[in-house]
Amino acid sequence: MRNVHLIGVCGTAMATLAAMLKQKGFNVRGSDQDVYPPMSTFLQQEGIPTISGYHAGNISADLDFVVVGNAVSRGNPEVEEVLDRKIRYYSLPEALREFFLWGARSIVIAGTHGKTTTTSMAGWALTHAGLDPTVFVGGIAENLGVHGSSYRMGGGRDFVLEGDEYDSAFFDKTAKFLKYLPDIVVINNVEFDHADIYPDLDAVRLAFRRLVNLVPRRGLLLLGAGSADALALKPLARCCVETFGSSEEADWQADHITFSPSGTSFTVLRDGQYFGAFSIPLLGTHNVRNALATIAVGTEARIEPTTLDAALRSFKGVRRRLETLETVDGVSIFDDFAHHPTAVHETLAGLRAAYPEARIWAIFEPRSASSCRRIFQSDFARAFEPADEVVIAAVYRSTLPDDQRLSAEQLVSDLQARGTHARYIPKVDDIVATVAQERRRGDLVVIMSNGGFGGMRAKIVEALSV
Repeated sequence: MRNVHLIGVCGTAMATLAAMLKQKGFNVRGSDQDVYPPMSTFLQQEGIPTISGYHAGNISADLDFVVVGNAVSRGNPEVEEVLDRKIRYYSLPEALREFFLWGARSIVIAGTHGKTTTTSMAGWALTHAGLDPTVFVGGIAENLGVHGSSYRMGGGRDFVLEGDEYDSAFFDKTAKFLKYLPDIVVINNVEFDHADIYPDLDAVRLAFRRLVNLVPRRGLLLLGAGSADALALKPLARCCVETFGSSEEADWQADHITFSPSGTSFTVLRDGQYFGAFSIPLLGTHNVRNALATIAVGTEARIEPTTLDAALRSFKGVRRRLETLETVDGVSIFDDFAHHPTAVHETLAGLRAAYPEARIWAIFEPRSASSCRRIFQSDFARAFEPADEVVIAAVYRSTLPDDQRLSAEQLVSDLQARGTHARYIPKVDDIVATVAQERRRGDLVVIMSNGGFGGMRAKIVEALSV
């Protein structure tokens, strides 16, 4: 049995890789600076020993290789020991490629937005159809595992995985998805994001051009028709290219879209001809787009339209993607991962379409490396337009220089100038008290952050339950 150690094991993707390596027969352990739930609980359930703190002694002589997470860098005592002793090491995407992808049909779901949901949806569609795929997701897909999971180990030829454009490791600053040996690639959209590693949109475009350049001639490239920068990749492909979206020019077109609180229904045209009618228990046109990509992938895998519709209808979603936490005294509380202006707007617009008369609260924590930066200042002022009440919390990365950091006060002022009732309330407990005092039956409260948000979710549920 080969022995493996993962440095930085408590990240979602690293913990998932650890579990998959163990399922493949490796003897796996890991370390992290802080061993904390929920990932430490996940690792414990998977039977993977986890060491708290980084120590050179964790790099023992019996290791066959080490996986280095992209959250660690030079100066980490375990990294230094690996380099000093010349132990074989991989980045996470290199390990996925080496131990899982060479013999698989690799289905890579990429794009600035929608990756996690589309990966989960496509993985479930292939699973529902009996193709027994392996699936690797950057979130908890409710259809995977007994109680939801970030992975599925299958015996079929297909490996469906989320193609992240973030960098790979301290020794490899190229995008993760460039390691994934793609046979089928979905690029939902291309926008500027990850301002901590990409200097501008051109750098993001270059990463996606490099991905397209890896698809073999026999492969398939699926491009979101609503994204100009995604469509601009079409002439670069050496493989078959199909587009998807709501425009008449799209090869896969969603038409007659109808919204309700229980989900979204639509018909699909392929090359202008009726293909089928579909329903998803999700809200928003962005999720129709995700479903279209899934339908195109499923069709390439020779799944019948009726089977695809049944899979989509039974899709349970992904945690923290407009996840309903609770309905308390007539107030519905949602948790959403959105942190990019486009994702914020699409989420809120989806709620507005399904609940046209409801009062929507958007409670937003600027936390991600991009959302904390001033570069999106004006974009956020437009992003919250579908909401009625907007509360902006303290900017998480307060150490950024003033000229680079998002101004919450300016954002509130800009929102008010656009006619939106907005407030800057920096402290979590004060936000909770405000919502509890002002809530009305029928309100929708959306908590938007890509992090813990100071326990906001549990605190709001508790406050409204009193």
